[in-house]
Amino acid sequence: MTSSTTLSQEQMKAHRIPLGWRDNCSALLLPLNACRRKNNFKPWECDHERHEYEKCQYDDYVRRMKELSKQKLAAAEES
Repeated sequence: MTSSTTLSQEQMKAHRIPLGWRDNCSALLLPLNACRRKNNFKPWECDHERHEYEKCQYDDYVRRMKELSKQKLAAAEES
């Protein structure tokens, strides 16, 4: 399940991404962290990269919640 926002396990390991951030939005984390390091972690910099990453995280959350509700509905219908 590789998409444009997901890195392979080898790429994540090579970029030393912590396990907690190895998700469907891992490819967007690389430019965000590079921008943060370049700008000394100033909170008003890198807004575009942060917005893209947070939107990906939110969309992934919504997708997982829809999947879970479908599974719960299917389990309720089986019972």
